[in-house]
Amino acid sequence: MTRSDAPVPTAWPVNIGEAAQLSGISAKMLRHYEGLGLLGTVARTDSGYRLYTRNDVHTLQFIKRARDLGFSMADIAELVGLWLDRERSSAKVKQVAQRHVLALQTRIAQLQAMERSLVHLTTCCHGDDRPDCPILDDLAGLR
Repeated sequence: MTRSDAPVPTAWPVNIGEAAQLSGISAKMLRHYEGLGLLGTVARTDSGYRLYTRNDVHTLQFIKRARDLGFSMADIAELVGLWLDRERSSAKVKQVAQRHVLALQTRIAQLQAMERSLVHLTTCCHGDDRPDCPILDDLAGLR
């Protein structure tokens, strides 16, 4: 859901269900992010119900997009802090993103190595009625 086709609340602040819907995350994740301190202090009614502002929902959308890009929660916390800091240096933001790119590249290389190994093992396996299997031998450390 993009911002243009996101539902528009009738009035601000909104309850947790509406904030979750507007931000595209579950209420459970919203509470989790709040518990991690990513939203700051959220207002509550006299009966204890959470009330989320436009800024809270915008922050949740920011967090969701960062999660969609695979940033860790620690990186997201750092990015939220930088986003809210109007005195920030874009160099710090770039450093977080570059660190994540490097981690992604490392993970991709690891996944490609796993793929090569499995392709080789499946090529070596006859896949017939015989009990011997190079895949199981490799997993058991016999190859």
